[in-house]
Formats: sequence, structure tokens, C-alpha cells
Amino acid sequence: MVGRDGGLSDVDLASWIFGAYGLSGVLSLYFCWRYRQPLGMAWTIPGALLLPSALDHLSFAEVIGAYWVTALLITLLGWSGLINCVMRRIPIPIVMGMVAGVFLPLGVKVVTAFTSNALLATVSLGVFMLFSVLPALGSRLPPVLAALLAGGAVAWTTGGIAPLGVVPTLLARPIMYMPEFSLQALVEMVIPLMITVLGIQNAQGFAVLQQVDHPPPVKAVTVGSGLGSMLFAVVGSVPACLTGPTNAILVSSGAQHRQWIGGMVFAVLMIIFGLFAPVATAVALAVPLALIGLIGGLAMIRALQGAFQGAFCGECPLGALVAFVVSVAGVPILNIGAPFWGLVFAFIASWLLERDSLRRVMVPKETLKKTS
Repeated sequence: MVGRDGGLSDVDLASWIFGAYGLSGVLSLYFCWRYRQPLGMAWTIPGALLLPSALDHLSFAEVIGAYWVTALLITLLGWSGLINCVMRRIPIPIVMGMVAGVFLPLGVKVVTAFTSNALLATVSLGVFMLFSVLPALGSRLPPVLAALLAGGAVAWTTGGIAPLGVVPTLLARPIMYMPEFSLQALVEMVIPLMITVLGIQNAQGFAVLQQVDHPPPVKAVTVGSGLGSMLFAVVGSVPACLTGPTNAILVSSGAQHRQWIGGMVFAVLMIIFGLFAPVATAVALAVPLALIGLIGGLAMIRALQGAFQGAFCGECPLGALVAFVVSVAGVPILNIGAPFWGLVFAFIASWLLERDSLRRVMVPKETLKKTS
């Protein structure tokens, strides 16, 4: 939809999907294997939303030039180690408030699915509850997967699966794009893209992992986001990031020390989706939106619960609430997504009204031990 609104051709979109999914899978595969953590890398959706308005007055080559500069700056920020200093001083309750605001619309889709297809939603939710309540069943098949299979069966038997139509080609055929650097594109896109990757997407991913005691390799992931974004730009795709929703799903079930295997499975599926992008896209478009929303919401339930607990069970409750409300509102300012502004306004609110609490969560733990 974003690519269509920006006037990209089918060939451009196919190349974009190859990079966004296939190359994301390669990045995820490496990081999950290297660090034995569920580190799901993907493309930045908020960053993609900048594309239609940018292509109104910029060429696609100029946009790709902005992707290259963004990727280089992210790489330097990670390589220098500055990102570690920044992340250590970010108030986690405020970040979790932002995460809860981002995840809430996904959780609500469990309810709204009933307005679109009540039978499909009832069967899927019933199967999910059955496999969640009975450990003997849940240990053999994850409840979310069981709900997906049940919902897919209902959609198939009731005619809810749309016709696939004609698929022009089986394998993706990526195109290599040459960047063009213009001051207008750099001024308009680089800062919003960096904020999107580092302040919204990666911040969500790091917070989700820390919530379940996975110590994320912040420096390595930041460098990986930068280098990955360079590869993505070659085939016309938006920058790479560590996604909050994806990692929330990966850590929502299973033994913690084995969750990285789920990340590996996710990576392989992403690679397959990217290689067979034309077919995979046609199949995904044929599945009812109600089923996609319901399954996504069910997968996010535990993550949403953890986000609320992390936000409102400790320090800076007012700041966490501001971050939550602003993120839920979803109103962008200066082409920068609402989650970033949720962090900004929450920090201001906490600094003004709960300064002592903010100081305690911003000072590194080792400093507190020395001063106590």
C-alpha cells in the first residue's frame, strides 16, 4: 500500500519486498545464531510511511541516497559505542509505556475480529484457549499456531480465502539501485529515519528483550541495523531495525534458553518469503484480514501484559502514562511517528513532576551502589 501510494512500479515493489524480507531473514539468522537470543530483524514500517509524501517531490534515487546516509550514521553511532551510553540512561518504565501504546492496537484486533467474521474469530479464539488451558495440547502445538490453523480451515471452508489470481513469476528478481544525494532529501528524511530506527523500533526491541531477561547486544544490533540498511538500500528497501512486535512474539512462549530457536525459524521463513516474494505476497493477500489481526493480537497478549507491568509497576508512572497515551493517539509531528514523541513528552512530564523518580531510573545501577 505504501509503495503504491508512492508511485512505485510492480518491479520496484518486488525488489523492495525481497530486501525487506529476504535480507531481514539473513540478518536475523546471523544474530540469533551468534548471540543465542531471539533477535528478529526486519524493515522499519514507520520509516516506510515517510515514502509516499517524500516521492511527491523527490526521485526514488534521492530517497535511496537518504537511506544510504542514514545507514552510515547508524553504523558509526553503533561502532563508536555511543549508543550503549544512551541506552543505559533511557528510563525503561517510560520506554515500556511507549511499547504498551504501540502494542495496544494489535491486542485490540482480537476483539474487532468478531465484527468482521464472528465464526472465524470464535473458532480461532476457542482453539487458542483450549491449547492454552490444556498443557498436554499446548506442549505439542503452540496455541497461536493452533489458532491460525483452525482459523485458516474455517476461512477455507466458508470461502473466506480470496482467489490467488495470476502470479507473474515464482522467484523474486531484485534490482540494484544507484543512489542520488540531494540536500533536500537528506534534510527531510535522514533525521526522521534515524529516530525511527533507533528511538522507536530498536528501543522497543531492546525493552522487550530486557523485560524477559535477555541482555540485548545493543552495539552489535545497532551496527547490524546500519550495515543491513546499506544492503537494503541497494535493492530499494527502507532501513533495517530490531522490531518490537516481532521480538515480543518470539519471547511470548517457550523456555527462555530456547527462544533463539524460534528466532531462527522466523529468519528462515523470512528468507523463503523474500525469495518467493510474488507467490508469498499473493497468498498473504488472500488470507482474511480478520484472521491476520486476530492471530497477531493473540500473539501479542503476553507481550502487552509485560509492557503494562514494566511501565506501571515501578518508577515514573506518570511519564509511562504520557508515553502510553501519546503512542496510542498515533499523531505524527514533523513526519516523525507518535512513539518518539511519546518518549519526548513523557520525559518532560517526568522531569517536571516526578524528577526524583526519573533520576533513580536514569542513573546507572553501579553509580547508585557507589553513592548508597
